[in-house]
Amino acid sequence: MTDSLLQTPSIDGLVPAALAPRTHRIFLTDYDVPVDIGFHDFEIGTPQRILVSVEVWVTAAAFALDDLAESAWNYDFLRTEIGRLARSRRFNLQETLVTAIYDLIAARAGVTALRVSARKPDIYPDCAGVGVEVASF
Repeated sequence: MTDSLLQTPSIDGLVPAALAPRTHRIFLTDYDVPVDIGFHDFEIGTPQRILVSVEVWVTAAAFALDDLAESAWNYDFLRTEIGRLARSRRFNLQETLVTAIYDLIAARAGVTALRVSARKPDIYPDCAGVGVEVASF
């Protein structure tokens, strides 16, 4: 067997320009985090399950185009900081929580668009959840 048969073929220049990536998205879906949230007497002081989803569009420079960890936008930040924020205080409204998460992520370098949603999955037995969403588009 020759060496040329064992080499990975090069695809440089073979991907059509029309298929070049135009956006780069990082996401966290249905992060299940307990939050002291709600304005009803029975909700105060009793953490509820909140499912948080975040979609972050970033610049090509902020999206790892090579296979090096130091090149990647740190998506551990999403889970760690959302959890920290959710546990840092009590919230009356999902709108307030979502706005706080949105502001935290929007301030990060490389973010070009953002969508943050939260939902309470345990409120109504006949619904998957009730929630809110904030987006930059």
